[in-house]
Amino acid sequence: MRVFDYIRASGPVSRARVAQLMGISPGTISTITAELIEAGVLEELPDRRKASVSPRGRPPVSLAVRADAFVVAGIKLSIRDRTAVLLDCAGNRLAAAQADALSGSLTPTEQIDAIGEMVEDLLSQSGRLRSDLGAIGIGLPGFVQHATGHVHWSPVLNEERIDLGRLATERLGVPVTVDNDANLVALAELWFGLGREKADFAVVTVEQGVGFGVVLNHELFRGSNGFGVELGHTKVQIDGALCRCGQRGCLEAYLADYAIAREAAVTLKLTETAQPPIPELIDRLRTSADAGDARAAEVFLRARRHLAAGLSTVVNLFNPTLLILSGGRLRYDWLDAEDLLAEMADFTIKAGDPPALRIHEWGDQLWAQGAAALALSHATDVELGLEAVA
Repeated sequence: MRVFDYIRASGPVSRARVAQLMGISPGTISTITAELIEAGVLEELPDRRKASVSPRGRPPVSLAVRADAFVVAGIKLSIRDRTAVLLDCAGNRLAAAQADALSGSLTPTEQIDAIGEMVEDLLSQSGRLRSDLGAIGIGLPGFVQHATGHVHWSPVLNEERIDLGRLATERLGVPVTVDNDANLVALAELWFGLGREKADFAVVTVEQGVGFGVVLNHELFRGSNGFGVELGHTKVQIDGALCRCGQRGCLEAYLADYAIAREAAVTLKLTETAQPPIPELIDRLRTSADAGDARAAEVFLRARRHLAAGLSTVVNLFNPTLLILSGGRLRYDWLDAEDLLAEMADFTIKAGDPPALRIHEWGDQLWAQGAAALALSHATDVELGLEAVA
């Protein structure tokens, strides 16, 4: 519901202002907002700025989201940990939690039970009741069909082709909506971050995998089959490096944390038993590169070159006004915006001005924030009796 999303992001705001900025007739805005007020998710507030100007007749009012209508939880699953946030209906954060993953991949039931425990922790922290919970949003890496909640493959599940949304809804007793984690980063940027004022932009995430999300005309684009757009699994070298999806030559296989760690182990001449956790291994490679080790530095230079080629593909295909590199671990100098733009020039079609490139490091709660935004949209649609859409 775009009207609700706009009021949540901009409110309190007048009906006339919503109609003007969204290009929708005042009559249509009045009808839509009346339904939202009746559903209990919007409320009218006195507009004190205009009250003294217009003392006669009906007092001027603004529209705002009812923060206490319900709460939603957002959960991000990864092979290393789980992060979670609890938001009120207006998008204000009420609680947050983090827990290490017990294993890289679990059964669907084990993941759902772990999600349930995190939700109870969030509710306890905030003093809210289970009955206050409107929906849960889950973000995870892999191939996810958002409309059905069907997960075809994910590294955090030890089974394939799982109806995770349905299973989680039945087991947790609350509406659950599921999406690819990179889509949720784009949603977080749209609702809370650098994309709030942009109609069209693209987000690339580089962490444990390589994710991609596209916003067109203020809405998340998922394609005709609902899976969104994949960048990390586009092929950059036939029969190349092994990707965690099982195929070879994917962009992710040259950029993700595990890919750099794989090269770091060879470069630093570490046996499998002597290898530390991936973040520590990458830090050791960075230290070696900073100390003048040319082989270590070359690993990062190659990764940056592949990333520049991938970003150029995004520009050539979508021509966004803004390109965002987003995530919680963007701390390596090979992700410097100016260096990337210089390298992208070798791959980008020379037609018009290139898009602005912004590097946005949120921290670990970014992913969960996007999942909560998804849940908030879902819960609002449930309240209005609409089909769930982000």
